[in-house]
Amino acid sequence: MQGQEPNMQFAIHAGAAFTDEGRLLRSLQVNGDLLTQNGVAVFGPRRFRQVFKPAFQALNTRPPLPDEVESIRSNLPIQPWVKRAIFVSEDFIGEKDVVLSDGQFYPFAGKRLSVLEESFGDCQLELFLALRNPGSFIPKHLMSLPEQAREGVIRNNDISHLSWVRMIEDILDFAPGVQITLWCNEDIPLIWGDVVRSVGGLSSDVPIKDEYDLLISLLTEEGQAEAQAVLNQEATLSRTEIRDTLSDVLENHAQPEKMEEELNLPGWSDEIIDAFSELYEQDLTKLETMAGVKVLKP
Repeated sequence: MQGQEPNMQFAIHAGAAFTDEGRLLRSLQVNGDLLTQNGVAVFGPRRFRQVFKPAFQALNTRPPLPDEVESIRSNLPIQPWVKRAIFVSEDFIGEKDVVLSDGQFYPFAGKRLSVLEESFGDCQLELFLALRNPGSFIPKHLMSLPEQAREGVIRNNDISHLSWVRMIEDILDFAPGVQITLWCNEDIPLIWGDVVRSVGGLSSDVPIKDEYDLLISLLTEEGQAEAQAVLNQEATLSRTEIRDTLSDVLENHAQPEKMEEELNLPGWSDEIIDAFSELYEQDLTKLETMAGVKVLKP
């Protein structure tokens, strides 16, 4: 990578699908001045399509050739002032048609990260992912597919045993040097600031713009007034006190239509969702104990 400094940080935010909707990239851009002051550059999905996608497509038939790896490096001219480069695209770990295949979530994620580790072995490589309860993630994905493709996924995969742990284990097997940071999409309103700071490589006490905008957007007018009153006391309250209070406000004043999502997959019952919720909790407990993995929590 032209202009690359030794031990430069190379951070990837890769979704997962149905968790972000472009929110992180917008927040990084809103905080662009702060990031620039800290030597951080941000690149959106266009850079993925131009540079990374061609090399990843070759993985369908063979490992990348040395000149393809070098092409990735040479096509990412980073300015000398940059200490941390952030690349944002949920396609990094798999496009829509392979989100669920070969009996698991994102079966090519490990191989793709291995290409990045090979390409940027002299950098600190970090992967950032939001996870989502499979009880809602699976039907969201299936209903986003054309009917014939959806039927093929259901027919060719044992959906009942899908787990995020297997995907993370694959990534660590193929790319053992990558540092992985995860969080639950369900926790996002309360930990958004931590997510932005973590992806941006910023100190945990650095104030950022829009930290609680998402949470406030989920509240009734009364709840928004209560939340703003709490935020007006930021100078006198600890971060833990603010979050605990805002958590109570969210619980008491959330707009139901913004918190509850209708899942339209035929046959997807509350019992199925409950079963996946239990498996999801077990996954998170295991992920929190895995070497090389950090889980952000409220």
